[in-house]
Amino acid sequence: LRCIDLYKTGQAEITRRKYEARVKHCILEHIGDVPIKNITPERCQAVMNLQRGNSKAQINEVYNALRFIFSHAVYHDLITKDPTLMLQKPKGTYSPRRALTPMERELVISVGMTERKYYGFLLMLFCGCRPAEAAECRGSDLSLVEGRPFLHIRGTKTAKADRWVPVPDRLYVLIKGTPPNEYIAKYPSGRRLDGENRSHLWHGFWYKMNKEAGAEMYRNAIVTPVVPKDLTPYCLRHEYCTNLARAGVDIRTAQKLMGHSTIAMTANIYTHVETSDLVAAADKINGI
Repeated sequence: LRCIDLYKTGQAEITRRKYEARVKHCILEHIGDVPIKNITPERCQAVMNLQRGNSKAQINEVYNALRFIFSHAVYHDLITKDPTLMLQKPKGTYSPRRALTPMERELVISVGMTERKYYGFLLMLFCGCRPAEAAECRGSDLSLVEGRPFLHIRGTKTAKADRWVPVPDRLYVLIKGTPPNEYIAKYPSGRRLDGENRSHLWHGFWYKMNKEAGAEMYRNAIVTPVVPKDLTPYCLRHEYCTNLARAGVDIRTAQKLMGHSTIAMTANIYTHVETSDLVAAADKINGI
């Protein structure tokens, strides 16, 4: 971790916490008690192999962290050879984001409005927040611009992530009374929605959506879900961008609203149109 302290000084706080957690749990738990001079390429590869089956994003993070640590160990003459030079990445998984079905969208809204701890999911759906961004939004981030409500999203992922986005009326009436120093989404105890509890919160939210949709239950357990498990919090942000495209919002404006670092990232979502969108386009073309 000393290496991270010295050379990762430009990281945002939220990125730094995630990076340190990844190093501690995926690297140091396995080789942290071994003298660095005794760590062989085989040990490093064994650490990487433990990531098999995880997401490609996580595998890349562990790979890059290992390369970073040992390349700097060579630079500081702690070791003579870098044991990660021939490191191979195991096969990972990739779950593409998807738009919501009309039923899923209404379930997110109806369940999201029931408790303040769920407001973060509404911020993702209606304002395009990333999960960590939604957790940080406070009452002081709400402002009226020419009579229209806007939310200041203090993004930290890239320089372009800090942005102002309009707040739809149906969400604004719900959150406009948030005190300036309070989080918009929080637990009744006042506890903020940090990375450790957001996963648990989503599971409970998913359960409530299925229960409201009439999913088959047995002893309070869902037997046959109506809302599939491939629906993740990030799908709500994806839905926001998809709706911008459907509404005809210019792609460069959408890039700013999404806080994307490049327009290519926005364009990738803009091309994920549904069959219904293609049919609607066919009707328009037919009328030309």
